[in-house]
Amino acid sequence: MQKHLNEKVGEEQPPTPSVQLHDSRVVRWVYLAAGFAALILAVAGVLLPILPTTPFVLLAAACFARSSTHFHEKLLAHRIAGPIIREWTQYRSIRPKVKRWVYFLLALSFSSSILMMPSAWQKVMLAVLGLILAAFIWRIPVREKETGT
Repeated sequence: MQKHLNEKVGEEQPPTPSVQLHDSRVVRWVYLAAGFAALILAVAGVLLPILPTTPFVLLAAACFARSSTHFHEKLLAHRIAGPIIREWTQYRSIRPKVKRWVYFLLALSFSSSILMMPSAWQKVMLAVLGLILAAFIWRIPVREKETGT
């Protein structure tokens, strides 16, 4: 088996995310619409603390992988979302740096939202939702970057 020139000897390369378009044109349109809906929800999740962004981006990538190679490749080429999607599809994990950013943004958005809420029950509800989301994120596996020796 030949290795590419940029691959290190002895280092096994993970498979690249595959695109398997659905056979039915109608189903591809449904997947495409669902992918754009997921992207819209992901963008809304950037602004709204209760709505998570990353799962919707991953859902959009999965929908585009079955509907449009063009949009799937555009999403993978995105400078922020692309590496996270590839990491998830190849290893089902996220990098420690990404996880730290997620915790930081989660704390920032939920704490600012809690400070803006007028009633105590809303503050408690947001705090509980934030803790549930933090526990969910804590369960996501972390993969350290490989070191070349």
